[in-house]
Amino acid sequence: MREVNVSGPPATGNPSVGRVSDQRAAQVRDRRSSTLSAAHARRLVVVTRKTPLEVLLERHGTYGQAKFYLESRGQNISWAANTHARFEAGLAAVQAAFGSDERRVRLDRADLPTFLFAPEDVVIVVGQDGLVPNVAKYLDGQLTIGINPDPERYDGVLCRHAPAAIPHFLRWLEEEVRSERTFHVQHRTMAAVEREDGQRLLALNEVFVGHRTHQSARYRLQVAGRVERQSSSGIICATGTGSTGWARSIARQRHLELDLAPEDSRLAWFVREPFPSVASQTELDFGLLGDASNGTTWLEAVSEMGEDGVIFADGIEADYLDFLSGQKARIQVAEQRLNLVV
Repeated sequence: MREVNVSGPPATGNPSVGRVSDQRAAQVRDRRSSTLSAAHARRLVVVTRKTPLEVLLERHGTYGQAKFYLESRGQNISWAANTHARFEAGLAAVQAAFGSDERRVRLDRADLPTFLFAPEDVVIVVGQDGLVPNVAKYLDGQLTIGINPDPERYDGVLCRHAPAAIPHFLRWLEEEVRSERTFHVQHRTMAAVEREDGQRLLALNEVFVGHRTHQSARYRLQVAGRVERQSSSGIICATGTGSTGWARSIARQRHLELDLAPEDSRLAWFVREPFPSVASQTELDFGLLGDASNGTTWLEAVSEMGEDGVIFADGIEADYLDFLSGQKARIQVAEQRLNLVV
């Protein structure tokens, strides 16, 4: 019987066959190594917020106490329990998709101001749409994806993906050339407001400048080379993302056409309920910033309020800057963008 050499090509054969085979094996090893190194380099940051049930338990201590409290007021705790169960199921599905050696951390919304995001972090927001703007102001280019764990409760405008999308998303992250047929990245415009002392806030939706309790705010407004002293319910400056929220309701009341896409590099500003008097004007009440056609790139307000003047972003009134007599607030398009995976 003739012996068959299964250890490789015969010594007298074509040596290039062995070299090609070795090269292909090395390429496969390199690809696997690069995929593993990318997975180890990145960190998955899962951002959530407390569910209604968790808030009730924090307040009342036990499920029974919370149930008694609601029932004594003609309400039922089942809606909070069901919402919590759907959220937990969605979160569990997201986390189950992570590899055993994947670096990950879960972060509550309340901890965002003190958390240090790394450049290689990948942010996974699980919950309602409002969580995305809460996170966006603390990011600097990190990829972000929104997961909707409860379509019955949340619209899914910014958190538009189901938990089942996470395995596909993780594979997409590892592609050398990422296909836009599966996911693509929107570079959403953000607004920046900066005080004269360098304090700064970012907003994905809108910036508010005015009185803490939404009473009359007094200030001098400068935009497009014009200056007015005003008394109003405050100034709103919205991005394309925010144009479907607070800004949209203002525009509809005034019968204004507001057509800003999420990646539009312009901001829309409104003066809320400007009051005409011998000391205040109302001519400057709406416009666009970052519009190349008129060269208007910024808006500036100088406070004339001795107390309770504030600046806040995306509706988070607790995270504010003072806006008191003599202090300035300049609003313009931010250099940062939110890289939202859709």
